[in-house]
Amino acid sequence: MKIAIEPGRDEHLAEAVTSSGSAVVALDEADALVWIGGPDGFPQLADTVRWVALATAGIEKFVAAEVLDDRRLWTNASGFYAAGVAEHALTLLLAGLRQINTAVLDHWAKERIDPAVRTLRGATVAIIGAGGIGRELTPLLKACGARVIAVNRSGRAIPGAHQTLPTDRIDEVWALTDHVVLAAPDTPETHHLINDESLGKLHPHSWIVNIARGPLIDQSALHRALLGGTIAGAALDVTDPEPPSLDDPLWSLPNVIITPHVANPASGLTREMAPYLAENIRRFEAGEELLSVVAPGAGY
Repeated sequence: MKIAIEPGRDEHLAEAVTSSGSAVVALDEADALVWIGGPDGFPQLADTVRWVALATAGIEKFVAAEVLDDRRLWTNASGFYAAGVAEHALTLLLAGLRQINTAVLDHWAKERIDPAVRTLRGATVAIIGAGGIGRELTPLLKACGARVIAVNRSGRAIPGAHQTLPTDRIDEVWALTDHVVLAAPDTPETHHLINDESLGKLHPHSWIVNIARGPLIDQSALHRALLGGTIAGAALDVTDPEPPSLDDPLWSLPNVIITPHVANPASGLTREMAPYLAENIRRFEAGEELLSVVAPGAGY
């Protein structure tokens, strides 16, 4: 099989291709394309390219740019980076609950920090958009003594979760959970999922963690909730816009943690993707179903 890697050669992906018995070639010779860039500059493809492997899990920008078509097979990287993202989500949640951010800012402010420290033991955490990340995060949360409510489109049970609910029952979740982890794609249905109404149903001790997409949160509503004590804090690896402007009011709040979209660091992306690419090459050549197939009209 002849596979192009564009817009530039990558050693980890090239090794995955060659170790699978395929060859890395120029795009005009290729049967398949591994695209490690964004939608800008995406090439016109000949019909001889039968499969395109995108390197990102979120493909909203590709959908908006009308890159996807129905003339070939498309895959994304959904689930490929789940373990690392789940680790980051747990780190953010624990940092907030244990008041690490406050201690970094205010040093030995024991009288204020001590009573604000909380634990995951006995807490309920809702994972919204519980796919691959949710499956990785659930056992980590359980190991910390938390109870997990998983929310996904189908309502299909997530192993280890105490309860799994379909997204059409999400309004029931807010009052049942202590903390929320957002792991859903950015779609019209999830846009500003966290808003004044949903925030008002949470608790003064609740933390929200977003390792998914910035537009899932109405940041103006989040700022109001944080400032007014509606919830305890927010830990964000993604924002809207990204990065936040220097005068974004979230920067000034002591109960906000912002990391620069590093739950899945770009510096390690292709290394993490390589074994999944090798497996998909094997499956493609064997005529088997590929991992993380994207329907052009699905939006994610």
